[in-house]
Amino acid sequence: MTSIESGSRILRLKESDTQKLLAMRCHIGTKNRSNAMKKYIYRRTDDGVNIFDLHMTWEKLILAARVIAAVENPEDICVCSVPLYGQRATYKFAQYIGTTHCSSRFIPGTFTNQIQKKYLQPRVLIVTDPREDHQAIAEAALVNVPVIALCNADSPLKNVDIAIPCNNRGINSIAMMFWLLSREVLRLRGSILRSESWDVKVDLFMYRDAEQAAEIADTNANTAEGDDGLGWVERADNGWEQ
Repeated sequence: MTSIESGSRILRLKESDTQKLLAMRCHIGTKNRSNAMKKYIYRRTDDGVNIFDLHMTWEKLILAARVIAAVENPEDICVCSVPLYGQRATYKFAQYIGTTHCSSRFIPGTFTNQIQKKYLQPRVLIVTDPREDHQAIAEAALVNVPVIALCNADSPLKNVDIAIPCNNRGINSIAMMFWLLSREVLRLRGSILRSESWDVKVDLFMYRDAEQAAEIADTNANTAEGDDGLGWVERADNGWEQ
């Protein structure tokens, strides 16, 4: 039994959230795994794919949300993603939570070079992949900034303080993880009630290239007459509806 399961019922992983994580394949890891991530693995399939324990994923996500909500000034939190498929999710997270967002490539010296134009002094760093975002993590370690990271089965955990085990290489998975993290932070802040649904679509956190965006825009234009404008949203009972 995890610490959250033995504690408050409010923070426990609900079946509806489990279904969301499974639907977005957040539990699917890589075939390789590091020793540091071994404790988060529930089992390995016959094909050699590692499956994460979603209870541990949820526990770390709640822990990260509590750390983020405890920071008085949201702009002191920096979120970045070197992988292109994670930049949309981090941007929307920064938009709804009010954090600082480092777009595209992380410029060396952002945390350590005081004469740099975009010099930052964050209190917390959030990244999507410890392997790809190694430069940001290395600089955060030099200035004693705690790091929250989405970690896959083969991710290195050096200088990572809170590792959220999940599929950090899937577009849908990354979108769902940052959507859930945003929702939990807003709930802890009291911005939205736990008895109420969050009317923000998960689709907004998903990365799409220019061609996909154009196709979706054309589809939405053709179906605008019969749509209420919400798309797929979370119901009050934590289900899904359109």
